[in-house]
Amino acid sequence: MRTGTAPDAPAPRGARQFGGSRRLGDARWLGGLRWLGGSRWLGGLRRLGGSRWLAAVRPLLRPLLRPRRRPGPTPTPACPSRAHQLRALVAVLDEAVAAQRPADEAVAACGEPGPPARGAARDCGLQSITLHRLRARLQDLRTTDPDLVAAQARAARLLAYDLWMLRASMNLACTTHPVDRTEAARLRLNGLGRPADDLRRLRDSLRAELSGA
Repeated sequence: MRTGTAPDAPAPRGARQFGGSRRLGDARWLGGLRWLGGSRWLGGLRRLGGSRWLAAVRPLLRPLLRPRRRPGPTPTPACPSRAHQLRALVAVLDEAVAAQRPADEAVAACGEPGPPARGAARDCGLQSITLHRLRARLQDLRTTDPDLVAAQARAARLLAYDLWMLRASMNLACTTHPVDRTEAARLRLNGLGRPADDLRRLRDSLRAELSGA
């Protein structure tokens, strides 16, 4: 009984289907085409033009068959220099010292004899918003130098006192039923006081250091 395939017998179906594709690449291309839609893609490409279509779609399939690379570690941003930190700190303190003048006037207006001036409490509220934003900016600075960190913390405490004075003055000025004790406290209001001067002196010392750098 004879076995094997006659010389002129048709090639197996699988060989006819994939023979052209093997000449155009290796098994990875066939695997990619099967992943995109199975044998229907191969059959459709053969009916439309065979190897020319496979050559046309090969650049489109290359990114799909390329192995994915894992992202590397995120580089750590460089720490700013001390001079850069000093400039940033002085810039915020310049704005804070400038904002203390209208805040000082708003507190003093709440302590005027007689009924509080119209709008005094509103002015305290507006200046509170300004100083609160400056204090938030001050605390967000990327300060690492030990001396500048200490100056930054002290400035934040002084601004917190200014905010407390504005809030207390607004409450005393808006009291609907004042008593002798609260009225006496209100009449003693004459501005932000010594902490405002301390903040200005701190800014001046840092600015002098920046000028000499």
